[in-house]
Amino acid sequence: MDAYFDANLANWNERARLHASDTTGSYRIAQVLAGGSSLHAIEAEEIGALGGLDVVHLQCHIGLDTLSLKHLGARSVTGLDFSPDALKAARTFATKAGTEARFVESSLYDAPNALGAQYDLAFVTWGAINWLPDIRGWAEVVAAVLRPGGRLYLLEGHPLLNQCEWRDGRPAITYDHRTPKAQPLAFDETQTYTGDARPLTQTRNYEWIHPIGDIVTALIQAGLRIDFLNEHERIAWRAFPEMIEVGVDLFVLPPGLPRMPLSFSIGATRSA
Repeated sequence: MDAYFDANLANWNERARLHASDTTGSYRIAQVLAGGSSLHAIEAEEIGALGGLDVVHLQCHIGLDTLSLKHLGARSVTGLDFSPDALKAARTFATKAGTEARFVESSLYDAPNALGAQYDLAFVTWGAINWLPDIRGWAEVVAAVLRPGGRLYLLEGHPLLNQCEWRDGRPAITYDHRTPKAQPLAFDETQTYTGDARPLTQTRNYEWIHPIGDIVTALIQAGLRIDFLNEHERIAWRAFPEMIEVGVDLFVLPPGLPRMPLSFSIGATRSA
């Protein structure tokens, strides 16, 4: 497992350096530094009021959404990520924005000890849990970092989408719906997902597909109540080359194809 972790860390350190100097505008850096928000329409509509809440952003990457949560009214924000290069960028952005935020370097599975605190809201979005081999362990971490009555907001690419590759102008199911821990999917990508033309040199990365049933069951077994489960026909990156942008930085399948869920969101509350 260490080899998978090391490869993903090298890949994400390099991505972080590219994303911190984003050439595409997809990370909305200027908007956040001016006191605005980088959240997409889906999470902005679903997350609920943040006033007075202590928020932890798990797998926060370069911290722009973390700072956005503070700008949207959170009492305090903490971001956690395993990439030192990502956190270096996050701290730089916080300083430039004049936004108070704490950033902690840690593996997701070590988060409770690394954070040393509990929170009112755990925020996890867009390309996070597919990098984790153990979904039950993730759910236990979420429960551990929440106060009694605290809640989770999860927004992710749909596992059905993750099973597919683009073939002959349409999505084709290619991968199994559940990835064994010891047999991750291996990919070599020469560019990052934003469309930035600068090449990646640390191309190898490993991912795991987790069915929605496994995710929901893991959260319930960890002591959380499921408040909602929504499926969406939009996603925050161009997962396939012929997808069409709708709104701002959200993408749908082109006309003429059957509709399918591209993302999903879960709201859950830790038992009091």
